[in-house]
Amino acid sequence: MEVAISQIVFRQTLLELLKEKAVWVPSLRSIFIADLHFGKAAHFRKSGIPIPEPIHQEDLINLDILINKYRPQHVYFLGDLFHSDWNGQWNVLNDFLAAFTKVTFHLVLGNHDILPPSHYKDAIFQLHNSPIEIGNLILSHEPLEEIAEDKINLCGHIHPGIRLVGKARQSIRLSCYHYRPNQLILPAFGRFTGLALVKPTSNDQVFGITNERVIPILS
Repeated sequence: MEVAISQIVFRQTLLELLKEKAVWVPSLRSIFIADLHFGKAAHFRKSGIPIPEPIHQEDLINLDILINKYRPQHVYFLGDLFHSDWNGQWNVLNDFLAAFTKVTFHLVLGNHDILPPSHYKDAIFQLHNSPIEIGNLILSHEPLEEIAEDKINLCGHIHPGIRLVGKARQSIRLSCYHYRPNQLILPAFGRFTGLALVKPTSNDQVFGITNERVIPILS
């Protein structure tokens, strides 16, 4: 196993950790994304909380940039693609994805992917009700507790973050990738999500995400 500034090599499989909060695996021509939570703003507005919709449009712009830059054959959403109850943003999301005719989209169901089955049946992506294996990758929404030694679990759900403290006690919170033996927890791709500060052990590696790059925080 080798660790570089923005890359992990797991048993000869290269995983590129992107500042756009997604993982690119060149050998599989695939992008992996966790926790988009699209439609969450509308969900809050139904409850009387005035969250502006453009926050999700920025997520779509970032996704568009990723797909056009890397030209993947597959995009895997590792759960919580759409936030809970149906609203009109479901159609916006599906119409957006349908424009990429050369990409196969996949969804590994997460705890917020709870729309009626009829919506998923008509969706643009392939649906996976349980973790799936691709090569030596195991894709799930929540981190798996048991992982074969020759596999690495790519997952989300946690929305990992790290708090950095400066010499003058100023601090900043960053989204991060949390890498531990046989598991990589991806940051939340969606902008309208919170952070859960991670507590890495001595065997872990944390990669903080800035607007410019991905940088190792702890080793």
